[in-house]
Amino acid sequence: MSLSDLTFVLGGARSGKSRHAEQLAHARAAELTAPVTYVATARETGDAEFAARIAQHRARRPAHWRVVEAGVDLAGAIAQADDGRTCILLDCLTLWLANVLCPADGEPARDYAARADALETALLQAKGPLIVVSNEIGMGVVPMGAMTRQYVDELGRLNQRVAAIAREVTLMVAGLPMTVKSGRPQ
Repeated sequence: MSLSDLTFVLGGARSGKSRHAEQLAHARAAELTAPVTYVATARETGDAEFAARIAQHRARRPAHWRVVEAGVDLAGAIAQADDGRTCILLDCLTLWLANVLCPADGEPARDYAARADALETALLQAKGPLIVVSNEIGMGVVPMGAMTRQYVDELGRLNQRVAAIAREVTLMVAGLPMTVKSGRPQ
């Protein structure tokens, strides 16, 4: 994949990143006359409020978009979705990392570094356009708990890796897209 095919959308909670990424996917798919595959990383947790968030995302997605529910093997999910003719929208790295480092069964994946390396490789090797969403959570105070600090640190490192290989990076602030990195001609 050329770097021009990777767009990275970051922002805080409820900043409009998913909606913006969905609009980008619509536009990119129309431009290429390509389908969209939505790679979802959220998992049902039994939490009613979180289930409502997932339902809201599902309701907003067009019915003709293919959906791949990704587990901790996000690199494998990308490879499965990437046929070179589809626009892949991955939403989001934040929840994937939570599933890896803080899984429901309580046993963090010991191979996180290898999974992050595999993810980066999958992003670089993808044949079709990719739009990746993640939260920017490291702009506040340093968390008190060791596990929370590890999570914030690892997400920050992961976001940096993806931003480095992306041609375009957008930071969402109050629903407004702010260009951080652009490879498109002005």
